[in-house]
Amino acid sequence: MVRSHARLRPNDTGAMDSRRSLSFDHWDRRADGLAAALLAQGLNHGDRVAVLAHNCIEWLEIYVGLARAGLVALPLNFRLTGHEIAYILQDAKAAALLCTRVLQDRVQEVMPALALRAHVQIGGDTQDGWLDYEKLIHQAVVPARWPEVKPSDTCALMYTSGTTGKPKGAIRSHEASSLIAYATAMEMGFTRRDKALLVMPLCHANSLYFANTFMHLGACICIDDSASFDPARVMELLCNNGITFTSLVPTHYIMMLGLSAEASAQFATGSVARLLISSAPANESLKRDIQKLFPNGQLYELYGSTEAGWVTILRPEEQLTKLGSVGREWAGSGPIRILDENRREVADGEVCELYSCTSYAFEGYWNAPEKTEQAYAGAWCSVGDMARRDADGFIWLMDRKSNMIISGGENVYPSEVEAVLAAHPAVQEAAVIGVPHDKWGETVQAVVVLKPDADCQADELKQWCKHTLAGYKLPKEIRFVSAADMPRTATGKIVHRRLREHFSEPQKQSSLA
Repeated sequence: MVRSHARLRPNDTGAMDSRRSLSFDHWDRRADGLAAALLAQGLNHGDRVAVLAHNCIEWLEIYVGLARAGLVALPLNFRLTGHEIAYILQDAKAAALLCTRVLQDRVQEVMPALALRAHVQIGGDTQDGWLDYEKLIHQAVVPARWPEVKPSDTCALMYTSGTTGKPKGAIRSHEASSLIAYATAMEMGFTRRDKALLVMPLCHANSLYFANTFMHLGACICIDDSASFDPARVMELLCNNGITFTSLVPTHYIMMLGLSAEASAQFATGSVARLLISSAPANESLKRDIQKLFPNGQLYELYGSTEAGWVTILRPEEQLTKLGSVGREWAGSGPIRILDENRREVADGEVCELYSCTSYAFEGYWNAPEKTEQAYAGAWCSVGDMARRDADGFIWLMDRKSNMIISGGENVYPSEVEAVLAAHPAVQEAAVIGVPHDKWGETVQAVVVLKPDADCQADELKQWCKHTLAGYKLPKEIRFVSAADMPRTATGKIVHRRLREHFSEPQKQSSLA
């Protein structure tokens, strides 16, 4: 990809962030240097290389460099705690870690437990035991021949949370990555003349898929490298850099629309031709406000997953006529199937598990053949989402990955938070739910049953969770109930749906049972 563009258009800008820009030629040479340096550290074809960083231009150098060396990218969410990161590194048997200086402390305490062959620091004064990213690139001796990389080889191992609380590594091949890039360009009409602003974290599938699309096309990628989302900053980037596309979650759009009239007046949004909204439902008023803010921008909404890639798309002309739907099949997708527990197709209107069939689905879960088998029904792939199809073929999600919570675009699985709460000596039982929130889409709320005679306050439990869980997974509110008031099935399982119904309406005083 990048090498071809480097030959054809060496001086054209391929990528940029707030600190620097890369021509295709410079990008190509730096990727060469990184690839050669990592191989010189004793890494071999297929080794996993973890990357821990906020959004920055180095992500793009790293993705290309790892692919060139036949190494596998292992992107880490920068919001994870050191213990969460350690689990992924150990499970993936990572051979190396590339980490920015500002996040180094996150992993320093768990480093002794990791069998890493190389620790590479990006930016800042190089710490003891770490290799300097820039020196590695500049001092590398580029080999005459690179290791052979086949389309079927793994390009990325992307960890996604699982219903058991332990994340699973989704295996993605070079071939599938190319196919999703082509499908994206075809479906959304992107060309080399487009310019993308990537705001979503580059450790996420969303930004990785779009970055890959624009790399294939040879279009320019602009990265928002702010430490946290700044609506005024994003508006400035969109309006002053000729940006034609960006992908955001509802929370981002709400924050941008919340800017003062005076602040908004200084931004001219006419260059933005396409906008994506995903990861959480968006109501009619929000969509209308987005269209008003970006009068020349066509709004798309999509549903997908790390495993399946893009699954459905709600196209611009369908935004209000099929409000609440996630659309119909994406380009290159086979017909979606809604299957019951016996994997038999159900009639339109009936709610069952959604299965998709695309040429760019994942290759399976890392070292988890039983989970891979559970995810597939023949060529059709499922991540556990429940959905229905209407008479027009539009898909309506009814429950996202069982009881998954999506807060500010991040996935939170209740079982993981419940396990941490239940480990507290005062807690007898805990249930975690998502409650609606105007800004974040949903927030995490815990419903806790204390052990008899135990004395524990909500703040204590929040602090308990803080040591183990990423910030976005932390319960924002903790409610205490008696064991008798916890709603259950006949077999004793907690009914999360009933908890959501009750606590989503704080004024409601009816019994939980």
